[in-house]
Amino acid sequence: VFPDELPGIPPVREVEFSIELISGAEPISKAPYRMALIELKELKDQLQELLERGFIHPSMSPWGAPVLFVNKKDGSMRLCIDYHELNKITIRNRYPLPRIDDLFDQLQGAMHFSKIDLRSGYHQLRVKEQDISKIAFRTRYGHYEFLVMPLVLLMLQLYSWIL
Repeated sequence: VFPDELPGIPPVREVEFSIELISGAEPISKAPYRMALIELKELKDQLQELLERGFIHPSMSPWGAPVLFVNKKDGSMRLCIDYHELNKITIRNRYPLPRIDDLFDQLQGAMHFSKIDLRSGYHQLRVKEQDISKIAFRTRYGHYEFLVMPLVLLMLQLYSWIL
């Protein structure tokens, strides 16, 4: 019923990922981090896959965050973008999350429950056109920007709730 991999960029929806900056914020650009040879090979492969799926494209943005890898439990490598500096100048989304006990109260008396785990759920939300340049990232192989929400941005948890 559900694909193992997302086939490409998601359709246009009512909700788009946006990044509101504090007043006076200037573009931040950091040099790429050094990587081991095995990481460079993995980086090239993952960039190619992201390009083929339409999740990223080459960038001319004045913004640029470095990338790094984190080892996953299964031994594979997760591509992460270091948005620490961007997060510091981003206005936090204060969407009021519901209390967990209120959510459980709503389930009282229910007979059937459904659960879904969206693979790469963060890639299922487009980024607003005016904010795409803010999430650009730099690598040894080029400068790119996401068209969909990347994994590690400040508002990820709140947008996950809205979805």
